[in-house]
Amino acid sequence: MKDAVKLTSSRKLDHLRICAEEDVECGDAGFNDIRFVHNALPECDMEAIDLSARFLGHTFSSPLFISAMTGGHPGTKDVNARLARAAEKFGLGMGVGSQRAALEKPDLKDTFSLVRDEAPHAFLVANLGAVQLRDHGIAWAEKAVEMIDADALAIHLNFLQEAIQPEGDHNAVGCFAAIGELCRDFKTPVIIKETGCGISAATARKCWGVGVKAIDIGGWGGTSWAAVEAVRAGKGRSARDKALLTLGQGFAGWGIPTVVSLAEVLATGGPVIASGGVRSGLDVAKGLAFGADLCGMALPLLKPAMESDAALAHAIEAVHRELTVAMFLTGSARVTDLRKAPVHLTGRTRQMIDKDNPARIKR
Repeated sequence: MKDAVKLTSSRKLDHLRICAEEDVECGDAGFNDIRFVHNALPECDMEAIDLSARFLGHTFSSPLFISAMTGGHPGTKDVNARLARAAEKFGLGMGVGSQRAALEKPDLKDTFSLVRDEAPHAFLVANLGAVQLRDHGIAWAEKAVEMIDADALAIHLNFLQEAIQPEGDHNAVGCFAAIGELCRDFKTPVIIKETGCGISAATARKCWGVGVKAIDIGGWGGTSWAAVEAVRAGKGRSARDKALLTLGQGFAGWGIPTVVSLAEVLATGGPVIASGGVRSGLDVAKGLAFGADLCGMALPLLKPAMESDAALAHAIEAVHRELTVAMFLTGSARVTDLRKAPVHLTGRTRQMIDKDNPARIKR
């Protein structure tokens, strides 16, 4: 057990380094297939545009959400601290990485708890895997929330990653029942979060049906955890490592593109966080125009977060600048106005979305 706990923690640092240093992005999230109709007479003041957004009863200064990235190893503390300070400074919501390592080894709690210390007013989302929820029950969910004084709890679904990991959990039986039990008995809002493969309409309906309060779609087209695990396997020399390398590379293209997943999930309910391949303020604007409540971003913020507070602030300001310009050029004075902004949906994304559904979901 001691070795397993140590492995969980060291894997967190491996993942952080691989995402920062290796090419682990795969596919097309679909944002390039969304094109705004330019408003030549926008009739709004760009300097007065309001970026504030609402989600789960909370008001945010911006619809940009800092998606879950890290924690669970002493080497991740500085990154989480910078991300938290940015969330506090810019009025953003923030999710932490999987808290499994700290739940297994309480000595690692401070790699997560410092987030609340650095962001006393921010909307924070705790993070627990569906398998860990099934195996350890509501007690672990309560500890995860308590660890960072969270406003919501994300139950992450990462079964592609688990299938590629040499130490992965390959049994998903009972996870949905555990989610349903959690939603019935838990006071903190529960968010279902995918991690790069997207969520279908059928899965979304099941989640809403048991009381999930929001869905973070985590679609295909950004960081591929199959590719991340392939990189890990590629550093080994055994026949098993080589087999996992091939497996990870083969499944890097697996998943539902983010915009397609967004359309499917929005057709079943909300609120929804659009994440997976969100790489710019323009992508954020497109996700909001399609109907998302918030748009999550991880990889574009990781490298600056590993560098300095100033670099991270600069990256966030660039996203906000692009979002503001997009809103101005569509005549959208507020984030809610973006849902009325006309868009064209083209290419493969349009082909994949059911022709009987509207190209742009409105709620």
